[in-house]
Amino acid sequence: MLEKVYGKSRNPAVTAQLEEQLDTLELTGTLYMGYPILASADEAIFVEALLVTLEHGLVVFSLATAPPKQSPQFWPALQDSQDKLYYAMENNLGRHQSLRRKRRLGVPITVVTYFPVDLTPPPDSEVTVAGPGTLVDVIQAIPPLDDPLFRPLNAALQRVSTIKPVKKRTSVSRAGSRGAILKQIEQEIANLDQWQKRAAIETPDGPQRVRGLAGSGKTVVLALKAAYLHTQHPDWTIAVTFHSRSLYQQLTDLIRRFTYEHANDEPNYERLRILHSWGSTTRPGLYGEIANHFGLPRRDFLFAKSKFGMERAFLGVCEELWSAVKDRPDEPLYDAVLIDEAQDLPWPFFHLVYKLAAEPKRIVWAYDELQNLSNMEMPSTDQLFGVDAQGKPRISLVNSPGQARQDIILPVCYRNTPWALTLAHSLGFGVYRKELVQHFDEPSLWQEVGYDVASGELEPGHEVELVRRSTSYPPYFADLMQPDDAVQCVPVANNVEQTEWVARNIAKNLKQDELEADDILIIFPDSLTANRLSKQFVDALGRYGIRSHMAGVTTSIDEMFTPNSVAMSHIYRAKGNEAPMAYVVNCQHCAGGYELIKVRNILFTAITRSRAWVRLCGYGEAMSEIKREFDAVVQHGFRLSFKIPTPGENKRLRSIHRDRSASERAEIRKAEKGLKQFLDAMEKGEVALELLPPEMQRSLRRLLEQNATENDT
Repeated sequence: MLEKVYGKSRNPAVTAQLEEQLDTLELTGTLYMGYPILASADEAIFVEALLVTLEHGLVVFSLATAPPKQSPQFWPALQDSQDKLYYAMENNLGRHQSLRRKRRLGVPITVVTYFPVDLTPPPDSEVTVAGPGTLVDVIQAIPPLDDPLFRPLNAALQRVSTIKPVKKRTSVSRAGSRGAILKQIEQEIANLDQWQKRAAIETPDGPQRVRGLAGSGKTVVLALKAAYLHTQHPDWTIAVTFHSRSLYQQLTDLIRRFTYEHANDEPNYERLRILHSWGSTTRPGLYGEIANHFGLPRRDFLFAKSKFGMERAFLGVCEELWSAVKDRPDEPLYDAVLIDEAQDLPWPFFHLVYKLAAEPKRIVWAYDELQNLSNMEMPSTDQLFGVDAQGKPRISLVNSPGQARQDIILPVCYRNTPWALTLAHSLGFGVYRKELVQHFDEPSLWQEVGYDVASGELEPGHEVELVRRSTSYPPYFADLMQPDDAVQCVPVANNVEQTEWVARNIAKNLKQDELEADDILIIFPDSLTANRLSKQFVDALGRYGIRSHMAGVTTSIDEMFTPNSVAMSHIYRAKGNEAPMAYVVNCQHCAGGYELIKVRNILFTAITRSRAWVRLCGYGEAMSEIKREFDAVVQHGFRLSFKIPTPGENKRLRSIHRDRSASERAEIRKAEKGLKQFLDAMEKGEVALELLPPEMQRSLRRLLEQNATENDT
């Protein structure tokens, strides 16, 4: 099958003609129409089309828009042009040892100039040309590619060879150890899939949305896209922004390496700006740049917290800034804006981005709505970017044949095992609770994120059983790992036992399993108690001679992992990062409560930080509920079996499990205290039910009967 990636085309009509001709051939590979720039020693070279297939190897195309005037210099000039393309491609591929055969490049390169008419070169010419009547013959005359070169060639062409594991893992000595398994997994992750290729290279003249599960490659895709746009348009001002501060290190490193692949040079950080969404006193952020642009004060966290509350701090300052500038004339500041972790950013932030983005509004936002640590629902494009004076959406997303897609879904999860991801969805949605916690508005989204219907119907009000599609995860997980080792849930008696259990098992990971300290991440779901609890883990690990650190507290605010030290983090800093072995402690924090959507999304996000193994640990009665749900997932063979809620039921779930304001939480605590006093008084005989006012008796009986009925169903 020939996959197609629609990059920027300088000759759309001729590109379409070339595509039509190639469609008549049976090919296995990828056709790039507008390939990212190749760097030579002297200049950046744009490749108008690139074909890489098993059947005919690598073909580099240049496209002519009109029949040439064949002057005496025409053919020598064309020869020079083709030579330049050849040497640029050879130079780029020659850097990859996996593509070399002794002293030469093992991949033959064919350069073809495609004309809209058929031409015959002079007998003494070495150029290769093709037209509508000759292209098929030209391609079929090219010999096939050696099979072992196909994967490394694609990795080199997709510019992802730079994200192969930096670690050599030379200490791994035992086959089958966790270190050995991890080494194999890391070596496998070398090629982008068809959806990632499209998302990285295809950039429409307008907005683009990228949706994907945790671990589907959204951050890598955005980094590639940023590097591609920066090298293709060095005069553009491009902003790359994100929510989690600890993602700064990862994004900067990826963009730097990808830019070097494209341009053989460092990024120009005056033009390619990597900015946290808010920023800090020591590092600028996108919000701060926008405020400065309009000459308005940039609010810091302390101000925002005191005025709007901790949980609404960023929403509050963005709303304040938007109110101040919304009626001002648009003043473009960026030629393109790329937004990672969009699910965690408030709607006025997107309004501000839209106002500051130059036409045609090249805004790319990537998200996974279940990683939203506050609300379940991702706002629609209308809510994010608003409507015009006529009430029409400012942004609409359309996927048209033969054009760069505006709405892309990444359904394959490379980070998480299928068992961890199914567990995360089960606990996140509350599939095996008495009642669901939340659900997608559109049930069909289950299929889009990689599930198949094993039985039942994917319709509101119907029972359904879902299972991870075999193509939604790489085969190496099933080949190398077992589900009972990939995910484990361990209830303990108390925090002391929990701390000791985690420390003891990390010591085993390092000494017996051949993992390294920075392969491990301890995650605290409750950010308010994380710093205090981390000190207990530092002491426990220290008794085993193991160094550890609390990310952003005892290390740089933008740094998650450091060599020879086990990282600990609360969930807000852990988000956007990953580790082969993840220990999620105090899981009882996510079992219940009045903001169940929020805490279950926290648990989902924590589980999906794991790249191979995840351990859930906690204590108390609430942890027993997590263990019961965990056991149900295992007993169902890692399938999700439940009744899909109707729109009305879904609305009710969101209402009862939603985030609460500070005043609402205070009212709930007040009501709980009053109810406890009432029940205590009844048990002591100080209050009799029959002495209550009749209307209060009726209300109590009605509520008790209603609750009993709901529990029975």
